[in-house]
Amino acid sequence: MHDVIVVGGGPVGLYTALLLRREGLDVVVLERRTERGTHSRAIGIHPPALRALDSAGVADELRQRGVLIRQGIARSDGRHVGTLSFSALPGREQYVLAVPQATTEEILEHRLEQEFPGTLRRGVSLVTTNDAGDRILAVTRTQGEDAVLEARLIVAADGARSSVRDDAGIRARPHRYPDCYVMGDFRDDTHDGDDAVLYLESGGIVESFPLPGGLRRWVVRVGSPVERPTVEHLAALVRERTGVAVDHTTNSMISAFEVRSRLADRFVAGRTVLVGDAAHEVSPIGGQGMNLGWLDAERLVPIIAASLQHGEDVAARLSEYERERRRQAALARRKAHLNMALGRPLPPVVMRTRNAVLSALIRNRTVHGQVARAFTMQ
Repeated sequence: MHDVIVVGGGPVGLYTALLLRREGLDVVVLERRTERGTHSRAIGIHPPALRALDSAGVADELRQRGVLIRQGIARSDGRHVGTLSFSALPGREQYVLAVPQATTEEILEHRLEQEFPGTLRRGVSLVTTNDAGDRILAVTRTQGEDAVLEARLIVAADGARSSVRDDAGIRARPHRYPDCYVMGDFRDDTHDGDDAVLYLESGGIVESFPLPGGLRRWVVRVGSPVERPTVEHLAALVRERTGVAVDHTTNSMISAFEVRSRLADRFVAGRTVLVGDAAHEVSPIGGQGMNLGWLDAERLVPIIAASLQHGEDVAARLSEYERERRRQAALARRKAHLNMALGRPLPPVVMRTRNAVLSALIRNRTVHGQVARAFTMQ
C-alpha cells in the first residue's frame, strides 16, 4: 500500500513526486517509457514556475544549463516593430529561462533518484485503475506481466490523453484551432544572441528562440497540417518569410503539430487528482503548459500531505485547489488564443496597421509592463 501513485514520468510527474517524497510520503512513479525522451517540445520556464522549482532544489542547475531570455524583439517585413523587455518584472527572475525539455527531465529525474532511489519505475504501463472507496487499485503491466498496486491516492500526470482521467469518468472534450505549426532546432547563425524574436509576417508568424549549445528554435505557422515535416521545407519557409538563412544540415529536432485545448470537467474525483495536461491542455504557443503543471503540483502537494500525513479534512482545500487551477488554466487558454491570433496571416495593409498599433502599445510604459507580465505568466 503506497501513499500516492503518480502516473507519468514527465516534467510534471517527476516534480510532483519529488515534492511528495520530501513531505515524507511513500510514492511511486509509473512511466511506460523505458528511457527518457530526447524530443524537446517544451523549452520555456517562466518566473512563477522557476520559483516553484526552487522548492525542489533544481532551479539553480536549470539556470546553469539554460539561456536567460531577457527580452523579445518583434520584426515585420525587415523592420523593427518593438522590443519587449522583462527588466521591470517583479523579483529576481526578470527573464524566461530556455531549457530543452529533455534536459529538464534529466535534472528532475536525477534529483529524484539521488534523494529517493527507486521512486521512478520505468517500463511500467498502466492497464486500468479502480477507485475502491478506501484505496485506489492500479493494474500495471511490465514486460508482459501484470500486477496490482494499491495506494491511498493517485495523481494523473499522464498527459492530454490521460487514461487515469478516463478511468475516473472525468470528461475533457478537446477543442481544435485552425492553427498548425512546424518547428525545428538548428545551429544559431543569427546575431540575435539571447533574444527571442517574433517575425510578424503577412504569411503567418515565425518565432525564434535561443537554446543552450549555440542552437536556435524556429517555429513557423503553416496553413494546414504537415504529416511529414522536412528540414529543407522548414528552412525554406523561414528564409521566405524572414530573409534569415537557416542551415538545414545543422538540424537536431523537427516536428509538426496542430493546436487543440481541453479543460477537464473536474480536477478531483474520489481518490484521483489531475495535474498538468491531464487536467488542462493549452496551446504550446506561449509555452505555458508545462509551467501550469508545476504550479498545479506546488498547490496540490501540501493539501495531500495534510490529508495523508496528518489526517486533516481537506475537502474545502481541494475544492479551492480545483477552482483556482481551473481559473489559471482558463486564463492561460485565453492568452494562448491571443498569441495564436497575433500570428495568423493578414493582408499586408492590415498587417502594417496592426504592427503600428503594437509598436505604440509597447512604447507605452504602463502597457509594456502589463504585456511583459502577461507573457511571463505573472
